[in-house]
Amino acid sequence: MNDMNTNIVVPRTELEARWAKCRRFLPEVAPQAGGILCFSRLQIYYLSGSFVNGAVWLPLEGEPVLFVRRSLDRARIESTCKTIVPFKSFKDLAPLAKEVGQPLSEVIGAETAGLTWQLGEMLTSRMAEYQFVPADKVLSLARSVKSEWELEIMREVGEHHNMALVEVLPELIEPGMTEMEISKFIWNVFFEMGHEGHMRMQSFGEEIFLGHVSAGDSGIYPSSFNGPLGLRGVHPVSPYMGSAGKIWVDNSPLSVDAGFVMEGYHTDKTQVYWAGSKSSIPGDVLDAHLFCKDMQTLAAENLKPGVLVSDIYDMLMSEAAKSGYTDGFMGIGESKVPFIGHGIGLTVDGYPPIAKGFNLPIEEGMVFALEPKYGIPEVGMVGVENTFEVTKDGGQCITGDNFDIICIE
Repeated sequence: MNDMNTNIVVPRTELEARWAKCRRFLPEVAPQAGGILCFSRLQIYYLSGSFVNGAVWLPLEGEPVLFVRRSLDRARIESTCKTIVPFKSFKDLAPLAKEVGQPLSEVIGAETAGLTWQLGEMLTSRMAEYQFVPADKVLSLARSVKSEWELEIMREVGEHHNMALVEVLPELIEPGMTEMEISKFIWNVFFEMGHEGHMRMQSFGEEIFLGHVSAGDSGIYPSSFNGPLGLRGVHPVSPYMGSAGKIWVDNSPLSVDAGFVMEGYHTDKTQVYWAGSKSSIPGDVLDAHLFCKDMQTLAAENLKPGVLVSDIYDMLMSEAAKSGYTDGFMGIGESKVPFIGHGIGLTVDGYPPIAKGFNLPIEEGMVFALEPKYGIPEVGMVGVENTFEVTKDGGQCITGDNFDIICIE
């Protein structure tokens, strides 16, 4: 049945490579486990190619089992997994796995973030004879290293993303517009260029809708989102996108931090615009933006295989201190964030963050969003964010090469 959707089916070879990566990391993370049991739809998609309601059992050896609540027909159309079976209750998983020749191990590596507390208790009560150990990090590590198939998608996403924010949007916006009006133009441009609309966050409870559209001091407005750029948002219950009550006025910045997604894969990019000519930009604003560009370059040059993620963070924070930019770097006051970038792929906030203590060696094929930004009191936020593919020679930007402030007169 897969021939109905051959253009969007994840190739069998791609799935096999993903299984191999998980099997590589499982002995490191949970050596006692004989396999991984996943529950969230995104992880199910990653391991099966179908975004269905169910579970996936990936044993250390042999064919995985895709258990499906809904929709079995869809799973059989989309997935190249050979073993796809329906189930109704957690208590069915063990008998079904045994029936298809892939019995569950006594110790199971569980995707603990894939279930609510309520469902987790239900799982352990229905399968009391099994021991569950956390294996979420296995999936994070596996997804952090992208295949060539994934990279090809992300490179295309990055091209569309850059064209939308650097070439198309500047022709449509102007000072005097509200953040909400600008947000609507961004959506129109994004959709015209292939944006799928729905973006995903990995962190529990974190949400995203288009991104941040922050005019002037909105860029340093307190934000509940775990990122340096502030925003007022649509409403206190919907602190996303842009406010209908905030106008972008002359001689002020507009910071647009908006993700782009196609075929499930995201790129992240921030573009700063200025309402006025370049000569009207204050020197301290230009200097702060230049510093952020330099920090992006420094980080990208060090995105090489074998370099520790934490070393890049320490390097940039040290440079900020030497240059006198500590106070506003990565946010102001309590809004300052303890990272300067993050992995990205099937979610915006991918693993690993570029942060203190993440002593993970970088590998070729990882993809990072680098986002050095600087908050200026009474002005707003300047800086950059772009998405970089790790190569043997360093980070290669896939979201364009123009990192300057774009002036709109």
